[in-house]
Amino acid sequence: MIGPLVISVVSISKGKEGKLARIGVRDSKMLSRRKREFLYDEIASIAEEVKAYKITNIEINTAMAGGVSLNGLEALNFARLIDSLSVSPKKIFLDSPDVVEDKFGIRVCLFSKLSMKVNSSVSRSNPLVGEEDSITLISEHKADARYPVVSGASIIAKVIRDGEMDGISDAVGIDLGSGYPSDAKTVNAIKDNLGDKKLGGYVRDRWKTMEIIRQSKIDEFI
Repeated sequence: MIGPLVISVVSISKGKEGKLARIGVRDSKMLSRRKREFLYDEIASIAEEVKAYKITNIEINTAMAGGVSLNGLEALNFARLIDSLSVSPKKIFLDSPDVVEDKFGIRVCLFSKLSMKVNSSVSRSNPLVGEEDSITLISEHKADARYPVVSGASIIAKVIRDGEMDGISDAVGIDLGSGYPSDAKTVNAIKDNLGDKKLGGYVRDRWKTMEIIRQSKIDEFI
């Protein structure tokens, strides 16, 4: 509901991915903040390359107002991150937010300048991504719980996101919690400070929870 959506890519050479599991890398949601922060530097030291991008709430608001879905915005920026790697990967694992898991991978392929193909029956028959020398892209639900390299990327993104939320809370002078709709502290902070212009500058306006909060405030005066 508040602040940027942080995405991350971790590039690692084959044979080193086992090191991530051995140091305790797993789905960032299963780790404490202290553990994530400890692993952040460890992941960076094992990986060949680590990149992250902060999609600001303003970018999100503008995109959604223009009819661009959040998944589409994520796919575009993941493609840009992958394209910016110094060495093109041979295989890419993506944690898919789309209901149809392969759809997100196909979006990334279409946005990327690299030659990629999604490892699925749908994309194998797609002439747009059918070259034999293409990078193999695997797009799955819960990939951050299945593949250590994706877990590592989720940890990198979460540590950066936590830092961003700390900065926003300091800037507005309100403890905003995690910024997620599932966090009661976040929801209550927004309800209690809905008219705060400083806070408004960090809000994702088109989030469903924001619409519900605004409507409930209107209803109080009807």
